[in-house]
Amino acid sequence: MKAVRFHSTGGPEVLVYEDVPDPTPADGEVLIRIEAVGLNFSDVMRRRGDDYPEPSPPPFTLGGEVAGTVAVLGEGVTWLNVGDAVFATPGLGGYAQYVCVPATAVILLPGGISPVNAAALVVHGLTAAVALRKSARLEKGESILVEAAAGGVGSVAVQLAKLDGAGTVIAAASTPEKRALAERLGADASVDYTAPRWSGKVREFTDGRGVDVVIESAGGDSVGQALDAMAPFGRMVFIGQSSGKAASIDPWRLTAPNHTVTGLYISAYTAFPETASTLMELIGYVAEGKLSLQVDTVLPLAQAAEAHRLLEGRKTTGKVVLQPWEN
Repeated sequence: MKAVRFHSTGGPEVLVYEDVPDPTPADGEVLIRIEAVGLNFSDVMRRRGDDYPEPSPPPFTLGGEVAGTVAVLGEGVTWLNVGDAVFATPGLGGYAQYVCVPATAVILLPGGISPVNAAALVVHGLTAAVALRKSARLEKGESILVEAAAGGVGSVAVQLAKLDGAGTVIAAASTPEKRALAERLGADASVDYTAPRWSGKVREFTDGRGVDVVIESAGGDSVGQALDAMAPFGRMVFIGQSSGKAASIDPWRLTAPNHTVTGLYISAYTAFPETASTLMELIGYVAEGKLSLQVDTVLPLAQAAEAHRLLEGRKTTGKVVLQPWEN
């Protein structure tokens, strides 16, 4: 089969489209014929060799969320059938035409949800839901700032925050076009978080109080600005650092305003029983037209390097998806 791997870390050019052996499902696994694989900024980080919570030993095949059809059932798998439309979170191996996944990590794909839309929903939708509900404990009427609000996670978080009863939702994005998209998705206001002292704008939108919750994804200098934009007892959920720059926080800075900073690594949540029900809830929102999935770029798997260039260069909005069987 065809797959994309990197044999050493570096720029997008290290991604190699090549032939690899076909996988065979072990007991309790299924083989999925992948129709769509969703890209995440974590893919860029692992390819670059950035610090990451899990190792990426080369040759390494990226791809943590896939949608497709069941091709082969491993021994002991009885509740799925060959040909079932499914999506799954294998964690790695998705930049390929086939992947083996434990049957317990597979969820049936309801009719009306295409593989591309499913790939846009799994990791980004779960990250947004867990960030808002588990990590931030967002309550009805509270205000929230969502960074990278036109991106995959951000675009879902803006909409889901509104669905969950948030008060003022402020979108942070780097261009007028991205901020306009976030406002069309339901944000009440938007700011350019590449501008100097943008935290002051956030305070203006909240009558000087600041926001109760921040979904932080840029890292670097934006972390200090986001802390400046937080209300007393505010909570920041750190989900990534797309800037590639680390941030240092003096704990004393958190003390007087009673601020909380917490991290989120979504892979740790995928084994929880409530994950499946959360995904089904999100799928229901999509089917009902309450949640709009933003799929910006769909490319053949062979163009994975170009997809990384676009994602890393912040030239995309919404989700970037690769299709392994397209030319």
